[in-house]
Amino acid sequence: MRVVAVLALDGVSAFDLTIPCQVFAFATRPDGSPAYEVRVCADSTVTTAAGPAHLFQLSSPYRWEDARAADVIIVPGVPADRTPPPDLVALLRQAAAGGTRIASICTGAFVLGHAGLLDGRRATTHWRFADALARRFPGTQVDPAVLFVDDGQVLTSAGIAAGLDLCLHMVRRDHGATVAGQVARSMVMAPQRTGGQAQFIEYRVPEDSAAALGPTMQWMRDKLGEPLTIADIAAHATMSKRSLARHFRAQTGTTPQRWLLALRVQRARELLESTDLPLRRVAETTGFGSLESLRHHFTRQVGTTPSAYRAAFRV
Repeated sequence: MRVVAVLALDGVSAFDLTIPCQVFAFATRPDGSPAYEVRVCADSTVTTAAGPAHLFQLSSPYRWEDARAADVIIVPGVPADRTPPPDLVALLRQAAAGGTRIASICTGAFVLGHAGLLDGRRATTHWRFADALARRFPGTQVDPAVLFVDDGQVLTSAGIAAGLDLCLHMVRRDHGATVAGQVARSMVMAPQRTGGQAQFIEYRVPEDSAAALGPTMQWMRDKLGEPLTIADIAAHATMSKRSLARHFRAQTGTTPQRWLLALRVQRARELLESTDLPLRRVAETTGFGSLESLRHHFTRQVGTTPSAYRAAFRV
């Protein structure tokens, strides 16, 4: 069972702090046993915040030093203009040197930056603070447009709800799509937002009934095994390809092609975990058409081959 240490610094965002506690606490293995032990580590009584408001104080039986024994350390959002304590910076550096996986939510990326963990890496944070992160840590390649960045040992996420996406991604990376999907259902959230989606999605009232893409998106799910083209999708939505692209990005933050590809990879993960279907049949069922296409897109998104994924996560 992996130990997840959530660091509570003074001024920590209350929402950011509870995200990993909730996500990892909901994760259970196929046999029903807990997948993680979550520890909130605080060196003193700390005050939590939501925006400019101080909400409440909290204390914990775990101290920062207890995070040294953790498999994963998560730094929730804190005021971006504060310099973290030197002993915390030293702890993070030593943990990283020892191979501990370290992640940040929102402005927690600034703490990782002070520890030197973002040097030479791609990272993200809330779009309001992306420029400040890039100025303060010029050795970091800051991407303000994505939900989260998985750079291997070090992971960073954008603000607030993107922390949920990052933590679900970590569960999926550790235990597969089935366990992550169960966590998402328990939390009543969609499990399919990938890190490359846009941070800022322009939700707006549709200009007409054709712009409501819900029925078309469900149709795409139902037709997952068929070779859908943009023309096919636009025809179902009764709009031009250009209008489809505009409305789709406004409602989902991504393109129809990328959304459909993510859906197909997600379904392939589920089939690889829960069935003995041959890989060619998995490719056909999920609309990739060929085993070569499945391997290419699956490896690009998941970071491993379908065969290796099945060997690791087959229930």
